Amino acid sequence: MAANYGALESNQQNQSPYGSGDPYYNASTGFITPPQAPVKKRTSNWIKIGIPVLIVIIIAAVVGGVLGSRKSTNNSNTSGSGSGSGTVGGAAASSVASAKLALGRFATATDSLYMVPVYPSTTNTAAFTTPTFVSTTNSKLAWPKDPFQPKTPDVLTVRTDRPRLIAPAYKWDALPTLIQNDPYLKGWNDTIFGNATDYYNKPPVVYFMDGDSGILDNAREIKQRLKAFAYVYRMTKDTKWVDRAWAEIQNAAGNGTVTFGPDEDRWNAAHFLDAAELSSAFGIAYDWLYEMWSDEQKSQIRTTLIKYGLGPGVVASTTSAGWWRTGTTGNWNCVCNGGLTVASLAILGDDTTGTATQLLGLTVENAKENCANAVVDDGSWAETANYWYFGTTGHAEMASALLTATGSHYGLLDVNNNYFRTGQYHMYAYGPTSLFDYGDHGPNKFSSTANSMLFYADQYEQPSFALHQREQHDAAEPWSMFWYDPTVSGAFWDGAPLDHFFDNALDQWASMRSSWTDGDALFVAIKAGRNQGHQTHNDLDAGDFVLDALGTRWAGELGSGDYRSTNYFLSDAQDADRWKYYRKMTEGQNTIMIGATNQNVAAAPTIKHDSSGTKQDSSTVINIPSDSTAFWTSDITSAYFQATSVKRGVRLLNARRQVLLQDEINAQAAVQWRIHTNSTIAIDNGGTSATMTLDGQTMKLSMLNAPSGATFTTSNAVRLPSDVTPPVPDQENPGVTVLIVSLPAGTYSLQMLFNPQWPGMSASDFVTPPSVPLDSWSLTSHN
Repeated sequence: MAANYGALESNQQNQSPYGSGDPYYNASTGFITPPQAPVKKRTSNWIKIGIPVLIVIIIAAVVGGVLGSRKSTNNSNTSGSGSGSGTVGGAAASSVASAKLALGRFATATDSLYMVPVYPSTTNTAAFTTPTFVSTTNSKLAWPKDPFQPKTPDVLTVRTDRPRLIAPAYKWDALPTLIQNDPYLKGWNDTIFGNATDYYNKPPVVYFMDGDSGILDNAREIKQRLKAFAYVYRMTKDTKWVDRAWAEIQNAAGNGTVTFGPDEDRWNAAHFLDAAELSSAFGIAYDWLYEMWSDEQKSQIRTTLIKYGLGPGVVASTTSAGWWRTGTTGNWNCVCNGGLTVASLAILGDDTTGTATQLLGLTVENAKENCANAVVDDGSWAETANYWYFGTTGHAEMASALLTATGSHYGLLDVNNNYFRTGQYHMYAYGPTSLFDYGDHGPNKFSSTANSMLFYADQYEQPSFALHQREQHDAAEPWSMFWYDPTVSGAFWDGAPLDHFFDNALDQWASMRSSWTDGDALFVAIKAGRNQGHQTHNDLDAGDFVLDALGTRWAGELGSGDYRSTNYFLSDAQDADRWKYYRKMTEGQNTIMIGATNQNVAAAPTIKHDSSGTKQDSSTVINIPSDSTAFWTSDITSAYFQATSVKRGVRLLNARRQVLLQDEINAQAAVQWRIHTNSTIAIDNGGTSATMTLDGQTMKLSMLNAPSGATFTTSNAVRLPSDVTPPVPDQENPGVTVLIVSLPAGTYSLQMLFNPQWPGMSASDFVTPPSVPLDSWSLTSHN
């Protein structure tokens, strides 16, 4: 994977007093600027399997430093199973600070195609150590203690100083010294300045109503901008940033030079995510720039906020209009309650209408009942791996604002005692190229990042979460500057198992890999789980999988359909229109299709798995033992209407250099084995092997012990002629080929061997595994 440091913004004027002017920070692939929202066409938003689909956040090509800090959980003990901490003080702390700066960031680049960190091939036993937090009060290394420590916190009693949200004054005071002594904070700071400059030179966000998706893109882009403007002002005291923030606020309030929505509902409260995100944006700007606003400006902000955000929020929170308040364990509840809470805390004490007080009596308890339970007992997010970003951002912002403003999170972090596991879920969902991105991917992310990992690392005492996230492309934004704790030390991969299995019946999925730090590593993720219960964001996809190797994704996901398609979110019942769209149908997944029909929405698969337990050590170069393996099998019979038995299994072979995918099927209707790929496929004359080429790499796929008549064929990623007609036409899937094996009704064992053509590995180095029934698989069954 080639790293790209090409400057996309060559004329950045970095005004940060801490900026080095080094283009390594401020003219990298991180300076990808979100486009102004055009009128959207009904075309595919899918570019390439495995590439995050327009994760529109301003991102640093490489982000980071060597340490991060642990704070008190503030009135609630929400610790997970965090690592221990060492003590550093005095001269030793100064030495550690110097060492951090000398070493710099662990990742040396960000891959320009997949936007994942590139790690050096090296062993650094001094730095790549067990994740931990270093205990120190040295101001070069650690945040000071918050002086606001109420004995009996109350949601309506806020700190007297400003800002009160997420970044209190004591943190702003400490930040310059920490930036000077931490390469991660330094890099992020420089990138934020560059991004703010880019936003500054653009006109205010243009209103665009995107059908049923509303103005959510607008809302999150405005929030992203206001955070950056407020941050840079507080770091420079240059009032031009306040003026630019005011222009953005005036525009979103409908007082700009162009129209921003209808006067009666500028923030589109009918799609309340929009109003919630704009409420959060206005609350942050109100609080972070509080001393700079005139009384008239504060009054205008409050009036707009209550009219278009908090007032409708009261209605939603007290009537059936707030459907997202009942039984909605997902991003809607987190974002809506989070935005209302942040905004209410911002104006509490200044609001004479009582709106903020009323909402704070409603949002916290509701979020504890719903948002906090979007994480199931194994850590998986109930919707999809992409919707995790939206939900955890809302949750973390809400909890952080409550902590800093009032001194407690009131149980939001620990009412679900498994919530802390969601950081592990996110880490294992990420492969060498991208997420295991099953189901819907969501709208553009803008201000929604994975930086909740930094907050959770601190609150749950899980240093590996921060060590993982600080290297990622979305780390450079204002929340990171205050959620990251610079006493975190070590390498997230040191001691990390290569495999993890998530067994909750809702998703039932596995993550298996050959390395955490090699961009060319082998990675397989596969799922079974239920076809309902995901807030209508899933696909009909029991048995679905992705496969990475050699720095590219060979079997991947199509992602979201067109959210404006008729009845796309209306229902997940068996006859729902959602299941008529190719990207949501079983036909559009990397799994088995029987009878050319969709899977059963009532499927209830069972699973079995095991792993040799291989862990990566401190080196970024891992030596895999010859007997290292993992396997996962599932009985997915209940997902099919015309089958007596359907089982699927996957295992890693030959020291994690090969993959065996095996299906055992007894079907009373025609069978199709299907995978979606960007590769160019050449099928051999016998039809039982295929050579896949992509990004200059080669994968050879062989059908072992092929059933009579079984041959590979290919097609475009389009629906079958026999399929039911969807309410509106499908999106196109350009550049995607479906590799297929078609068989009549019958009993089959399909054994597919994937052999990535690793450099330096000859044909004789590959193994041909024995044929073993799935029920007999064990760690040693294929030796």
